Amino acid sequence: MKFTWRFHQQQRLKTTLTTVLLLGVLGTLGWLTTQYSLQTDITDNASNTLSPVSEQLLIALPDAVRITAYIKKGQSLRAQVAQLIDRYTRIKPNLTLRFIDPDLEPEKARDLNIGPEGLILVEYQGRTEKLSFIDESSLSNALLQLANANEHWVTFLSGHGERSPKENTNTDVSLLAKALAQRKINVQTVNLTTQSSLADNAALLIISAPKVPLLSNEVSAIQHTIEQGGNLLILNDPDKTDLDGLLQILGIKQQPGVIIDESATVNGIKDPSFLVLNQYQRHPITQGLQMMTLFPMAGPLEKTGKTDFTVDELLSSSSRSSFTTRNANTKVHKIETKALVFAYALTRTTATKNQQRIVVVGDGDFLSNTYINTLGNLDLSLRLISWLIHEDRFINIPAKNTHDKSLQLTDTQISLMNFSFLMIIPLILISTGFIIWRIRKQR
Repeated sequence: MKFTWRFHQQQRLKTTLTTVLLLGVLGTLGWLTTQYSLQTDITDNASNTLSPVSEQLLIALPDAVRITAYIKKGQSLRAQVAQLIDRYTRIKPNLTLRFIDPDLEPEKARDLNIGPEGLILVEYQGRTEKLSFIDESSLSNALLQLANANEHWVTFLSGHGERSPKENTNTDVSLLAKALAQRKINVQTVNLTTQSSLADNAALLIISAPKVPLLSNEVSAIQHTIEQGGNLLILNDPDKTDLDGLLQILGIKQQPGVIIDESATVNGIKDPSFLVLNQYQRHPITQGLQMMTLFPMAGPLEKTGKTDFTVDELLSSSSRSSFTTRNANTKVHKIETKALVFAYALTRTTATKNQQRIVVVGDGDFLSNTYINTLGNLDLSLRLISWLIHEDRFINIPAKNTHDKSLQLTDTQISLMNFSFLMIIPLILISTGFIIWRIRKQR
């Protein structure tokens, strides 16, 4: 075959066109990557993507959202905030983020009372929410609050050694109060020995495991609240009888003893009185709840049948559970093995056609400062209160906590690991060296 000048020109033209076409395809693909993105979240609790509820919320907000983050330059928090906001802007392009160094605007920092940890302002339709901590749950709920502009008050009963929303000890509930404040749910306390009734703005009364019995006039005031259709959250500890009279009004009885779950060791927990739940009864409170929750020392409850409320089982232990009681000689008695209910949700329609809601839980520790951030306890606590104050929209916005990264090993597993490092691995290395020495010697 004879290679002419014309043939060389044709080949050169083909090569040029192929190169141009290839560069054009690569350029087009590069441009498309700037306009569209394809991402996959493979984290354990989908921590890098928004929940469907947050996406629906963003779609329902017609106006622009402006977020201003007062964070000092050079802090890693800026990158974390930007990464979170990026998930929101993919759904809502008119959501904007601006960073301001508070050191450069000291007057503004004083006006906003910005601390060393910084502050984030969320603006929508002329209203503003302040956030000192930001994650999907707090930001989505702030947007929901701005869109609705509704405010609620939750009242904690005080005067009997109850867990306080204003104290910071391990047994109190100040961390829960802070989480509620992020959802525009304010907390207050009431002492019914000095006040004959609840404040008019109280959407919910919380009775958190009183240590001494309530006085008769206090029980009468709470009973009046129930008769008037008030919402209640009653938390009681095992073997506490101070609330028996109040529970009897609701058709609930607390059995003596503590629930013992033999399956607790499967989750690496040595104390079987610590209940770990990963399955829940079907109820609006637990709908979509996929995180495990921890309940330290829960007391079993049962229905008495004497009530006009609709009583639904809310939380129960596994089928390998029993409850134990102690007699005067502190001897432990184990009573039957079955799934035991320790939380009920009660509803009824009032004369004004509203739904009255009450929840009774045989454990008050799960939402205390010690355990509120364990597993999904915070998420469940917020769901409980949101349902009780008829803000069901908040329930499905999860509070995504980082899962526990610690590795729990049994004594047998630790012994096997020690034996492997001390004996098996050295034997493998010695054997390998001996084999290599033998092979080289035989050459």
